Amino acid sequence: MPPLNTSRPSPVTFLLMGIPGLEHLHVWIGIPFCSMYVVAVVGNVTILVVVRAERSLHEPMFLFLCMLSITDLVLSTSTLPRMLCLFWLGAYDIAFDACLTQMFFIHSFTAMESGFFLAMAFDRYVAICDPLRHTTILTHARITIMGIIVVIRGVAFFSPHPILLKQLPYCRTRIIAHTYCEFMAVVKLACVDIRATKSYSLSMASIIGSCDAILIAVSYAFILRSVFRLPSREAGFKALGTCGSHVCVILVFYSTAGFSIFTHRFGKSVPAHIHIFIANMYLLVPPFLNPIVYGVRTKKIREHVLRTLMIKGA
Repeated sequence: MPPLNTSRPSPVTFLLMGIPGLEHLHVWIGIPFCSMYVVAVVGNVTILVVVRAERSLHEPMFLFLCMLSITDLVLSTSTLPRMLCLFWLGAYDIAFDACLTQMFFIHSFTAMESGFFLAMAFDRYVAICDPLRHTTILTHARITIMGIIVVIRGVAFFSPHPILLKQLPYCRTRIIAHTYCEFMAVVKLACVDIRATKSYSLSMASIIGSCDAILIAVSYAFILRSVFRLPSREAGFKALGTCGSHVCVILVFYSTAGFSIFTHRFGKSVPAHIHIFIANMYLLVPPFLNPIVYGVRTKKIREHVLRTLMIKGA
């Protein structure tokens, strides 16, 4: 555990504590975290390479999947390597500017992840409910515009976070009781009234997350209605299997992210180690699961990877 120092009003460095109460398990916790990160990087890079190489995969679903994979790579890489340095090397210090940069990437790319889940849900809705117009509705130009809107939204809503924190005076401890530079964990160290700042952050996260989640739920409700009307039972089961796995990944993301948001607002009695552990889950699990659910379970991607491996092995 890092030493307990007090800081100057403008700190040069902060100290990341890790998971409070579980410091003695940091080395062991780092092992599954590292494994998940390796799978996330290999899986998402494989998806990007396969879709780029195979022209038949230049379809709306796979283009949105590439956007999601890039988001997953940035999100996991902005947290995991630094977290593993903390767990395995005892590297508690993080520069103030590096902390703010990490915070920007985490919060803005989390919003982008949510946006791309919504875009993919809309793609599935059009593909199943209106298949004849799928390619005319989701043209490459419209897909590009949707991707740009998602990126701009994430940057616009969360770029004020590091700017706000840069202006605050810090005259308490320099210790951040977290494994990464989360906005709420850092703003608590300021020695001024932070209620308006906290309300802004929680409101932005709540509005974006709840709006996206509601629209995704509506999309899958229409999808289910269309699936149950399909004349072929086999086609219905296939569509349900595909959508079911997608929904599982989405539920993991929104349930863990929602738990973290509501704990900040209402869950003062939730133990810190549980809150922080779950806060890590919504940054680690979706990037780990997405290549498996959207990649391994997708026949075209799976066949291309197997064909490439067979050619190299021959």
